[in-house]
Amino acid sequence: MVITNPFEQKTNKKRPISVKWKIFLFLLGFCGLLLILLWLFQVVFLTSFYKTIKINEIKTAAATIEKSVDSDDLTSVIYSISQNNEICIELLDQDGNILYSSHVLKNCIIHSHDGFEEDGLPGKVKNNDGELYQFFSQTMAELAAAEGIDLDESILPDDTQADSLDETPQSQPDDSNNNPNEKHNDQNSIIYSKNIYDAEGTQYTLVLNSVISPVDATLHTLRVQLYYITGFMIVFSVILALILSKWISRPIEAINSSAKVLATGDYSTTFTGGGYKEITELSDTLNYTAKELSQVERLRQELIANISHDLRTPLTLISGYAEAMRDLPDENTPENAQIIVEETRRLTTLVNDVMDISKYQSGNYAIQMQAFNLTQSLSGTIGRMNKLLEKDGYQILFEPELQITVIGDETRISQAFYNLLINAINYTGSNQQVKVVQSLITEKDTTYVKIEIQDSGEGIEQEDLPYIWERYYKVDKTHKRAVTGTGLGLSIVSSIIEMHEGQYGVDSIVGQGSSFWFSLKAEI
Repeated sequence: MVITNPFEQKTNKKRPISVKWKIFLFLLGFCGLLLILLWLFQVVFLTSFYKTIKINEIKTAAATIEKSVDSDDLTSVIYSISQNNEICIELLDQDGNILYSSHVLKNCIIHSHDGFEEDGLPGKVKNNDGELYQFFSQTMAELAAAEGIDLDESILPDDTQADSLDETPQSQPDDSNNNPNEKHNDQNSIIYSKNIYDAEGTQYTLVLNSVISPVDATLHTLRVQLYYITGFMIVFSVILALILSKWISRPIEAINSSAKVLATGDYSTTFTGGGYKEITELSDTLNYTAKELSQVERLRQELIANISHDLRTPLTLISGYAEAMRDLPDENTPENAQIIVEETRRLTTLVNDVMDISKYQSGNYAIQMQAFNLTQSLSGTIGRMNKLLEKDGYQILFEPELQITVIGDETRISQAFYNLLINAINYTGSNQQVKVVQSLITEKDTTYVKIEIQDSGEGIEQEDLPYIWERYYKVDKTHKRAVTGTGLGLSIVSSIIEMHEGQYGVDSIVGQGSSFWFSLKAEI
């Protein structure tokens, strides 16, 4: 039979990408996304953001003035806002007459442009739900003329006429980037008009003019900077992604390699992981798993060896005595026939125990639950054992004070108790005495009966106690044929008590003997 390693088998399925390259691609994609966002916010949408900020700034200034319309310091408030925010401001009455004015910007539309008229503006604002946005663009020629500068016509753009006032609906400012006639060196202005009222209900019109400075030079500078930043970020992100992906994936790859070794049956492999809490915990768990699998494999090998030994002994005796009785007429005696019968029974008991333990641990064995007198059942078993072992000098002591009733399968519980008695007899001391103690324990308003089987043997080391309930586990690791029984007794006991939802255990001190016990819920 050819054994193949499943990890080396080639399949037609596409192999998944390794964790190292997944981390690398993720980090690289993350850096790429950051660069895209940087370009979008710093270049593509910079003008839109700038205009939105200017509009919000003007609206905030208008709201501040509106709150102070009844204040005696209204002139100071208007002047302060105008100076601090570089906004030209006019306050008109309902006929369009200027009541207050603050002029801080050169060539602002409301103070310098002949096309802007205050007359009729309050009515326009009122017809536009009390707010009006106006956007205006001035070319280089207009700005120079307003400054008294004579520019050479040959260097002026073909279209040197000012755009007319553009009135747009509320909350929908015009995006000058979408205007094909706009020149990159134009000065764009925004005029925000709003009707406000004082405490007496008198209407005023507040007009604010702010300049949206050209951002082409800023965009060019940012674009050049972003070229260098993008190049640096690409190189840096690739290097960083490679380092991080290798660093993060190294312990995972090491654990994966060790796991492949473990899968081949080499339980001596060691898992090492560090750098992360989860990786360290995974390494500890896998090391514990390897240790437990090694223990299971060792027990499996011992089980096979022990069962083979126990099967071989009665089979050898049966075969030897049968051949002797067949070939030698003098050997055909009742004594030899009895030996064959006893070894056959021993072999049958072993097979039955192996079948029982398989049924118990697989959960395929149904128990018959009914109330019975546990004390009386134990006394009967002890009486029969005393009579059987009387010629060998063994004695089992049992003096119960109460008759205790439990609900369970009497046959199976008797089997468990019998196996514990056999175990105690096999390992008791030179006094050849075994003591059975029955006691009651109350926990959380529930009463339990505890049965202890005490021997005076050599005891068991503390490190071996957790494993003695395993099949064929032996402290001295040397297979000894029991006086009676098969070596599966304690494993059968644990399975039966677990099926009855009881507790079991052992208390042992080296040199002072052992006390095996189990407890069941008592019916009182």
